[in-house]
Amino acid sequence: MAAAGAKRKQQRAAAAGGAGRRRRKAPDAEEKSWQKAGSKLNEEISSDSDAESPVFGGKRKKDHEAEEIEETAQEKKLRLAKVYLEQLRQQEEEKAEEEALERDLVAGRLKDDVLEQKGKLQRPVAKDLQPPDPAAIRVLRGHQLPITCLVISPDDKSVFSAAKDGSIIKWDVASGKKLHVIPGGKKGEAQHVGHTAHVLCMAVSSDGKYLATGDRNSLIMIWDGATCKHLYKFTGHRDAVSGLSFQKGTHQLYSASHDRSVKVWNVAENAYVETLFGHQDAITGLDSLSRECCVTAGGRDGTVRVWKIPEESQLVFYGHQGSIDCVQLINEEHMVSGADDGSVALWGLSKKKPLATVRQAHSRHGAQGLEQPYWISAVAALANSDVVATGSHSASVRLWKCGEGFRRLEPLFDIPLVGFVNSLKFSSAGDFLVAGIGQEHRLGRWWRIKEAKNSVCIIPLKRPGVGSSLPVGSAPPASSTPPPGSTPPPGSSPPVGSAPPTSSTPPPGSS
Repeated sequence: MAAAGAKRKQQRAAAAGGAGRRRRKAPDAEEKSWQKAGSKLNEEISSDSDAESPVFGGKRKKDHEAEEIEETAQEKKLRLAKVYLEQLRQQEEEKAEEEALERDLVAGRLKDDVLEQKGKLQRPVAKDLQPPDPAAIRVLRGHQLPITCLVISPDDKSVFSAAKDGSIIKWDVASGKKLHVIPGGKKGEAQHVGHTAHVLCMAVSSDGKYLATGDRNSLIMIWDGATCKHLYKFTGHRDAVSGLSFQKGTHQLYSASHDRSVKVWNVAENAYVETLFGHQDAITGLDSLSRECCVTAGGRDGTVRVWKIPEESQLVFYGHQGSIDCVQLINEEHMVSGADDGSVALWGLSKKKPLATVRQAHSRHGAQGLEQPYWISAVAALANSDVVATGSHSASVRLWKCGEGFRRLEPLFDIPLVGFVNSLKFSSAGDFLVAGIGQEHRLGRWWRIKEAKNSVCIIPLKRPGVGSSLPVGSAPPASSTPPPGSTPPPGSSPPVGSAPPTSSTPPPGSS
C-alpha cells in the first residue's frame, strides 16, 4: 500500500512538472511570434523613415563617402601635384593659342605693310558700303563764301576748312562745333595775321603738328595744328598756290602753283629745299604719301606727273581730253584723277595711259544740242582700298568701286549734295566722308548755284559690323542745318535740290 501511494505521488508530481513545462513553453512561442512581428514592423518603419527623411540617409551616405575618401598624406600630395600639373598644362595651351593668334595678326600686318610699301595693297571695302541716310548727313555752316578746300586731322577728331573769304575754321567732328576760327582779312591789309585772298589748298602733317595753307597771293602759311597759332610764312611762288601735301611720316612739304612749279620745303626747319619744273600750264592739284615723291595735275597741259625727288626726275601720264583739275593717290602705285571733260581715270605708275577711264562720270547738263559733261571738281580715295569718291555740281557725290588690279571703275551709289563739291576727304578709318560745298567752283566763277549752301558736310558711311564715330541716324548738333537737297519740315523754305542753271556761259577754252 505504501509503495502504491508513493508511486501515485511521483506520477502527480511528474504531471504537475509537465504542465509547468508546458506553461513555460507557451509564453516562449508567443514571445517569438511577437518578436518576429516587431522586427518586420521595425524594418518597415526604418525603410519609410529613410525615404521620408533624406537628412539621415544623406548623413549616412556622407559618412560612408568620408570613410572611402580617407587618404594618406602621401596620396594627398600626389593628388594635389596632379591637379597643379593639369592647371599648368591648360595655361600653357591657352598661352600657345594666344601666341599663335598674335603671330597670325602680326604676319597679317607685316604682309599689309609690305604690300603698302610696294603700292599693291587693296583692301576690299566697297562691298560692305551702304548708301547713307540723307537725314544723317551733318551740315556745318561758318564760312561766308564758297568752301575751297578741307583736310581731316590724323586722329579723325577734327576737320580744317578754308574758303574764298580767306577764313580758316577748325571743327570738332563729334559735336560739329567750331574749335578755332582764323578770320580772313581785307585785300591789302598788311597787319592782318592770316590770308587776305582766296585760300585754295591746305594740308596737315601726319602727326597733326603743322597745318599748311596756300592762297591766291602766292603765300604759304604754317599754323600750329592744335592751337591754330600762326608760326611762319613761306614766300617763293610767283602765282597762286593751288596744291599742298606733307610727305607721310615727315615734316617735308610739297607745294604746287599756277606758276607751273613744284617746291619742296622743310617745315620743321622753316626752310626752303628746292624747286621742280616741268608742267606747261598752271598746276591745279597735288598729293603725296610715304615715298619721297608727289603727283600733280597739270590743268590744261593734259598731263599728270609723278615727281621723284631724290632722282630729280618725273614721269608724265596722258589720258584726259580736258583740263585735269584734281588728283589723289590711292596707294603708292595707283592714283585717280578728274577733269573738266567729265572723265575720271585710274592710273598705275607703271603705265603711261590710264588703266580705266569713265567718260561723263556725272552725266551731262545743258539745253538740247548744247549739252556738256559735268566737270569733275574733286576726287578722293580711301587709302589702300578699292573705294573712290568724285564730286561735281551735279547735285550728288558719287562713290565708285575699283575693280581688281584697278582695271575697272564701277559706280556704287550717289549721295545727294547740291552745289559745287570743291573738296572731298575720307577719314583714316573710312567711317565718314567730308565734302566742302560752295556756290561756285573753287578756281573761278563760271557758274553760281544760288540754291547751294557754303558748308562742310560730314557724311557717315555705313559698314555692317564696323563702328563709326558718327552713328548713323544721330541727331545733328544745334549749330548744324539740314543737308542740301533734304526735305525741310512743314512751314520752312522750299527744299533745296533743283538742278544748276544751264544757260550760263562756260569758261573760255572749255571743251
